[in-house]
Formats: sequence, structure tokens, C-alpha cells
Amino acid sequence: MGLLTQILGGLAGNALRGRDGQRTGGGMSPVLMALLPVVLNMLSQRSRQGGGAASDVGGIGDLIGQLTQKGYGRQAGSWIATGANEALPPQAIDEVFGHDQLRHIAQQAGLGEDEARSGLSELLPDVVDHFTPDGNLPEGDQLSASVDDYLRRLT
Repeated sequence: MGLLTQILGGLAGNALRGRDGQRTGGGMSPVLMALLPVVLNMLSQRSRQGGGAASDVGGIGDLIGQLTQKGYGRQAGSWIATGANEALPPQAIDEVFGHDQLRHIAQQAGLGEDEARSGLSELLPDVVDHFTPDGNLPEGDQLSASVDDYLRRLT
């Protein structure tokens, strides 16, 4: 939970400035600060899609499924579990998201694709860890409420 908690803690009482590199947030990387709202929004939107059982776990469940399908299930499982988070290599981002989605994420964050790739590989373990307390995936409504709360803190 460390990185996400630090980022959000640093944002409490601090407004984000423009994308000119003059960001606040307790010394956190501008790349991570730019990606955080994009990732949270992505998880929030995914959790509201569909109407079947798969949508009950929201975007985290979808993300874990994609990671597992591409051979990164062990790493993803460590983020949900209560132990240490295993690192995700940057090349996994290409495999999981694909070039078009990575480009879209980078554009939304105002970053280059290499920065987005590296930042996502660093940020995703902490985001998933944060939203899976006690080693359990949240239900869709619970995830949406938590993500919406963090998005409000960022704006």
C-alpha cells in the first residue's frame, strides 16, 4: 500500500498544478502523479461496465485476469495477497494493454509511451494492493465508491 498511500497523503491539502513539471505530492514522481488519476479512472469505468458476474469485481478483476492470461498471474496474485508485492516488468505493460491502449493512457496522462510503460509497471502493484485489503477483491460497488473517493481527492 505504500506508494499509493504516500501519493494520496501528499495530495491531501495540495492541489495539482498544470502539466509543466511543477507538481506537488510529497516528492512523488511527476510520472506517477500524472498516471494515478488515469489508472483510477480506468478502474472506475471498468467496474461500471457490463452487468454479469465478471463486473462484480470491477476493473481490478479484469486487470488481474489479463495479467494472468499473459503469464503474470504470480505477480498479480502477490498484489492481492497480504505479503510483499512482486515487481511487474515494464514489458508486461505492452503485453497486457497493447500498443493502442498504452498510447491512449500515455496521452491521457500527458506522457510519452516509455514513461507511461515504466510508470504503470511501478504504480499498478500498489494500486491493486491498496484496493484489495486483507487479500480480497472488492465488490464492484465498493470498488467504485473507493475509486471515486480517491478521484475526488485528486481534483
